[in-house]
Amino acid sequence: MLFLLLLCTSLLISAQSGPAPAPIIFIYDASGSMWGQIDGKTKMEIASEVLSNTVNELPDDKQVGLVAYGHREKGDCQDVEFLVEMENTDKAVVAQSLKGIKPLGKTPLAYSALQVIGKLRTMKRKATIILITDGIESCGGNICQVVAAAKEEGIDFRLHIVGFGLKDEETEQLRCAAKAGDGRYYDAVDAEGLSEVLQEAATTTVDEPAANFSVFAVKNGKPIDAYIKAYKAGTKDFAATARTYADTALLHLPAGAYDLEVQPLENSDVNAITVFNVQSVAEETRHQTVSFDGGKIQVTTLNNGEGWDAVVNIYSNADGKSAAAGRTYGRPKEFELNPGRYDVEVKAMKIEGPEITHRIEKVEVRANETQAVEHNFKSGIARIGAQSAGNLVDAVVKIVDPASKKNVAGGRTYTSESSNPRPFTLNPGTYEVTLTALGEHKGKSESFILEVKEGETVEKVINF
Repeated sequence: MLFLLLLCTSLLISAQSGPAPAPIIFIYDASGSMWGQIDGKTKMEIASEVLSNTVNELPDDKQVGLVAYGHREKGDCQDVEFLVEMENTDKAVVAQSLKGIKPLGKTPLAYSALQVIGKLRTMKRKATIILITDGIESCGGNICQVVAAAKEEGIDFRLHIVGFGLKDEETEQLRCAAKAGDGRYYDAVDAEGLSEVLQEAATTTVDEPAANFSVFAVKNGKPIDAYIKAYKAGTKDFAATARTYADTALLHLPAGAYDLEVQPLENSDVNAITVFNVQSVAEETRHQTVSFDGGKIQVTTLNNGEGWDAVVNIYSNADGKSAAAGRTYGRPKEFELNPGRYDVEVKAMKIEGPEITHRIEKVEVRANETQAVEHNFKSGIARIGAQSAGNLVDAVVKIVDPASKKNVAGGRTYTSESSNPRPFTLNPGTYEVTLTALGEHKGKSESFILEVKEGETVEKVINF
């Protein structure tokens, strides 16, 4: 009974803890070119320091191996050595091994990858491989072919490659290899950049689900560096994050709908963009290109179906800040804006009443697209006048909306036939109207209810 109890407890603990995380194996460039300098320090010094710091920040029980190439023989294309085996958990051993490396030889990238993959094959292990290089293959190998063949064989690993100070034209084979290895290629030009990409690579391991969603950010046709946060659609429930590094960012998004918040890390005057309701589908790989080029909102305002002048104010739906303003003058008016969601507020000119302002919410602007919005105001005409014994009387007109008790229109009739009766363009509805006479009839006042109908004219003349 005691034996069975202990056995069950052991199995339960094992089931709860799950399989141990796969190791990370760093392949370190120790070729002669690492004596080159950046900001007064050798690449060797920078890479050794940054890699040591990256390893020290990993969990205490994380297994970390170290492989170096080009550090023993100047012209040897097979100069690859396992300095620290992958079962190691002592971070100090890695740091000490890095200090003992002196750059010397060639850059056998394909052969280095073969040695590490061969060890995984023999030990039947999976691992995350992170290769750091400041140069291209110098021994005639093709690392992309090596990685693709290993994947086809079924060896389980994820390969990230960090190019340290490489030119764009030198990265084609490295990008190919990283893609074939279910990882990504990173560019680093200095110590800070190397630290950032190593930290990201070290947390995007073979234990993580394979990426099934890619994001590419562009402005004026050129890729830009951008930071991406994915949230469950319509919420702030965080789902995933990634960075493009002026390339393609990869994420894993379980099947469902997501909002992608994309913040450019270049061109600080460009606002973040949220792409709403993108769909991730099971067993499919999907892509979203996000352009920071401007889009347009075309605003059309009408009155009883005819073009009508209105003031337009456009606000960011995210923070309520003003984004644009103008007038339609009775014609479609275009406003150029950063991609995003906006609220469009239109206020009719020369119409009075409780419904002269209208707000159109969450208009989505997309790069290089025009979103058309339209609002049709409604009105009728009320002609209100005052007279006495056949003569025109100057009077003050006050028009009140009974529902809100607000004064919505007013004026004077004067004693000219051009203004008495005085026309008022009003929203359809029922109004309380008060006329107060001036001049020799001063003090006299009369109130009445007036109904205004859409597209019609109603006239009321008071006799004092």
